[in-house]
Amino acid sequence: MLFAPIGRFITLCARHAWLVVALFCVLSGAGVYAGMTQLGVTTDTSKMLSPRLQWKQRSDEMARLFPQKENLLVAVVEADLPEEGQETARELAEKLAADHKHFAFANRPDANPYLERNGLMFLEPKPLAGILNDTIAAQPFLSALAQDPSARGLFGALSLIAEGVKTGQANLAGFQAPLTGFANTLEKAADGQASPLSWQRLLGGQLSDLAGRYQFVMTQPILDYGSFQPGGEATGAMRAAIKDLEFVRSGHAKVHLTGQVQLDDEEFATVAEGMVAGLVGSLLLVTLWLTLAVRSWRVVLPIVVTLVVGLLLTTGFAAVAVGTLNLISVAFAILFVGIAVDFAIQFSVRFRAQMPTATSKEGMYEALRMTGEETGHQILVASLATSAGFLAFTPTAFLGVAQLGLIAGIGMLVAFVCTTTLLPALLCICHPPLNCPSMGYVWMKPVDVKIRQHRKWLLAFFGMVAVIGLALVPALQFDGDPLHTKNPNSEGMRALSLLIDNPQTSPYSAELLVTSLADAEKQADRLGELPDVHDVMWLGSYVPTQQPEKLALIQDAASLLLPTLIVPNPKPAPDAAALRAAAASTAKALAEVQDKLPANDPLRRIQAALARLATAPNNKTLEAANTALVRFLPPELDQLRSMLQAGPVTMHDVPPSIANDYLLPDGRALVEVHPKGVMSSSGALRKFVGSLQKVEPDMAGTAVDIVESARSIVRAFEQAAGAAVVMIAIILMIALRRIKDMALVLAPLLLSALMTVILVVLLPETLNFANIIALPLLLGVGVSFNIYFVMNWRDGVQFPLASPTARAVLFSALTTGTAFGSLALSHHPGTASMGRLLLLSLACTLLGTLVFVPALLPKRAIDED
Repeated sequence: MLFAPIGRFITLCARHAWLVVALFCVLSGAGVYAGMTQLGVTTDTSKMLSPRLQWKQRSDEMARLFPQKENLLVAVVEADLPEEGQETARELAEKLAADHKHFAFANRPDANPYLERNGLMFLEPKPLAGILNDTIAAQPFLSALAQDPSARGLFGALSLIAEGVKTGQANLAGFQAPLTGFANTLEKAADGQASPLSWQRLLGGQLSDLAGRYQFVMTQPILDYGSFQPGGEATGAMRAAIKDLEFVRSGHAKVHLTGQVQLDDEEFATVAEGMVAGLVGSLLLVTLWLTLAVRSWRVVLPIVVTLVVGLLLTTGFAAVAVGTLNLISVAFAILFVGIAVDFAIQFSVRFRAQMPTATSKEGMYEALRMTGEETGHQILVASLATSAGFLAFTPTAFLGVAQLGLIAGIGMLVAFVCTTTLLPALLCICHPPLNCPSMGYVWMKPVDVKIRQHRKWLLAFFGMVAVIGLALVPALQFDGDPLHTKNPNSEGMRALSLLIDNPQTSPYSAELLVTSLADAEKQADRLGELPDVHDVMWLGSYVPTQQPEKLALIQDAASLLLPTLIVPNPKPAPDAAALRAAAASTAKALAEVQDKLPANDPLRRIQAALARLATAPNNKTLEAANTALVRFLPPELDQLRSMLQAGPVTMHDVPPSIANDYLLPDGRALVEVHPKGVMSSSGALRKFVGSLQKVEPDMAGTAVDIVESARSIVRAFEQAAGAAVVMIAIILMIALRRIKDMALVLAPLLLSALMTVILVVLLPETLNFANIIALPLLLGVGVSFNIYFVMNWRDGVQFPLASPTARAVLFSALTTGTAFGSLALSHHPGTASMGRLLLLSLACTLLGTLVFVPALLPKRAIDED
């Protein structure tokens, strides 16, 4: 057996303590150098899964073919008036497009001239006819404004309305909303608080509502994946540009940032938030637990140094073997400390309980030899089994955990080496006092006896728990939506919540690449018939339907409107005197017809406001009123003229800025599918994707990526868990050489997993990308604890809960739980869920080790007393 060789090796290290320490200093220095020069971190989440997966290949191909749709930083403009939003978005887009240092491009997808010119053509014939009729009815009013696009012209148009009321020819029923808008703006202007008037709402009617509430500026920032916030510089540049925008400064517009870049950067920032305070607090508590466990700083210091050195060596290995860590494999440090501390505590607690016959240095060597013979082989088996559990994840398609498994698996072997070489050397140097038989819990002996007496009832109870856990396994839910692990209160998530209800702006969509535009049309028709689909977009979606009928309506309206809207030489801008005179004239005209107006007619308010403007004490009030009333009028008149001159269009007329998102140079075409309803749950998203894949298995897109990545991750963990159990069983069989003893270690491990399933389902605690990392850690911690108890039983230990091993297990769990607790308190939902699940699994593991294992261990002759 390895008892004696390990004991002698540990003694050898102790006798040459300073040489061992010097050797590890050199190795640690090499680890630090490798970490500083070769180890990097990537925040590119697209590399978390294997490119060998078919759905991932389709996703990567889409990203390669349509790079303009990837890694976007989106500004969502929300303004009091549509024009203010458009102006804000326009200024921002121009500024960002000129910043080639931070942005590859910046544009406004909703401000394309093609879409603006053909806006009327995308309406159905009936609402189109209604809008055109309303516009024709307002023709005299619009003609006056076209000839004089100023407040003077507006006042003149209102005088025409007064004349119509006077002669009984004015039907104002359809103009109450615009007149109320004029009244509101005029009253504010007369009070010296002029604010802009929205002509888009006044003239656009239903059309303005179709445009949506928000304006967008789409950018593709230049990213630095070597930073924890790759888009940080670009986001900073965007925020600086936003601060200088006119309507943002005045408070009339707000700009929210979202998009994949913003969401990822916020996630990294949220994870880091409170990390230093949590780490300091965690270290203080770990030091407290270590002190209570071994009762001497002369032991605590060697343990801490051993952990730090082991972590540095593991980091050096990661630098050489991996080079670049991903967002999951960076957690190897937590895993290493959480499990390696168990090895050190087991060794140190049993070391302090030794009672050597010799004294001074020889007594120290004897105690270390005895500890090595007693526990060295146990730690070796535990480290091999734990390492196997981690390495089982290495071949899986989930590269994030595969990388973590490789680093943590080798780290467990490093931890064993450090525990059996460096730790004895440091203990010899620090020379802690020995002869501490109280390292065990003597007062737990009655509990041991009770467990033995009622073992059948306890085994029956745990058997029933295992059955319940097995029954609840199908109820486990894996939420593959990465948005659900992000902080819902972050700016990016709040902005996304504004858009998520709209199918056109929802982040959940599916895509299909077909060979031609003809195939795209066929697929759009097929997919559009599915009950879970809201709409299907392809290049043909940008060509209006029923063009002859719509163009006839538009051309009829244009023949009446354009001759009066197209004015070669409109009147020059008026001065304050002209404005005052126009206000006075219109106020007089309206006053003459007040007896013919209803009591609540907005023209009464307009008359009163104009009278006050005409007598305003200074010219600035009149000039401010003119600016507020007609600032946004010329662009709206231009837009109306443009839409009335619409003509027939085909797919060849769709500009490249739109066509490039749907058509490739080789003729292949993209079909984009938007879901019906809100995809707020994984079930709804799976249903949507499933319905699409039944029609077309080769779908891609965000929705498909989320669903398929969840399937791939679950499959990877199923494969790894099975492989881990087999590998651990083989190692235990080789080490223990008996099937029964192997089963004694594996049974509590499986029971702990099933108890965790029960808690996860009942609480509930949904599995996700972040917290699923708890599963390999459960294997690692659980197998170590169980091995110690079973091997103690083989070595003749009578009262497992009263032994130093139980003390070591308890404090090892406390130190590990402290690290997990700091994660559970994180501001980041994903990290917090990871901490909660780790605490749950640790509690189940501890219960299985301290209660189930003592009840499970068969009676021996020495147990009969």
